[in-house]
Amino acid sequence: MTARIAALTYSLPQAVLSSAALAAEFPGWTAEKIENKTGITERRIAAPDEFASDLAVEAAEQLFAESSFQKEQVDALLYCTQSPDYLLPTTACLLQHRLGLPTTIAALDFNLGCSGYVYGLGLAKGLIESGQALRVLLLTGDTYSKFLHPKDRSVRTLFGDAASATMIVAGEEATGLTGPFVYGTDGSGAGNLGVATGGLRQPRQPDAPLLTDEGGSQRTVNDLHMNGPEIFNFTLRIVPETVRTLLHKARLAMEEVDLFVFHQANAFMLEHLRKRLGVPSEKFVVSMQHCGNTVSSTIPIALRMAVQDGRLHPGMKVMLLGFGVGYSWGGTIIDWVG
Repeated sequence: MTARIAALTYSLPQAVLSSAALAAEFPGWTAEKIENKTGITERRIAAPDEFASDLAVEAAEQLFAESSFQKEQVDALLYCTQSPDYLLPTTACLLQHRLGLPTTIAALDFNLGCSGYVYGLGLAKGLIESGQALRVLLLTGDTYSKFLHPKDRSVRTLFGDAASATMIVAGEEATGLTGPFVYGTDGSGAGNLGVATGGLRQPRQPDAPLLTDEGGSQRTVNDLHMNGPEIFNFTLRIVPETVRTLLHKARLAMEEVDLFVFHQANAFMLEHLRKRLGVPSEKFVVSMQHCGNTVSSTIPIALRMAVQDGRLHPGMKVMLLGFGVGYSWGGTIIDWVG
């Protein structure tokens, strides 16, 4: 049996944060400057009482409504999030109950960010092709906006909230999640993107002082911190190397890949990667304009948008590549069956 993506959708919060609204908060910035640098005109922001699991439920319910799949057919639920409801229990257990999925399923969370969707596909492929499951529901969901300090313009211009739902199923076709899968981890870069407090090693600090960086952005140790230059350098170093490794393992030439769908970090970074790799713009997807960097959901959102825009058709060979927080990265090749 081989695994393939059979259904895919996503969910966004209702609230919109436009670049014009952000520019009004930060004197000296304009909406045009923000949009030119990030490629983002608006971000979707979860309400105070709305959480990543709520968005994941919406995405999953939409998937079942749009497809012929029934909830009782699901064998396993994988949930990628860095915004869990609780330290414990596992949010996937709560999602099983909220969605009314069978109590006979396997359900687990895995904590990854920008590389998480590729890891999820790899886990689903392993469950299916080892005979442990026939249908795997892969959910991603993150609400990074809840980690951002309102005065930190360096990250508020980038991140939006979202969730996605993907059904991966078993089949006898030779196409689908063909692979290979390439993974990588470098924990030495962990301090360049993360939230320092809130775990057991370092609890949140109620009276944490406000810190100001060289760019004028402000935050506390309780908020998400991103060292933009270091993340940029990491990406320019690791992504081309991963692409070369993936092509070599797949025995493919660059020209044989029909579409490249990378983690939608920001337009400036993606354009640098596209030029460095020599990928024609018509083969390279950039689709964060109306939702922002949604972390683990950027790749599935980009895939769905590519289908809607007529850029992704059955029979196309697609490279997926996620990279970021951790540091963690992962890439794979899929044959899109639609």
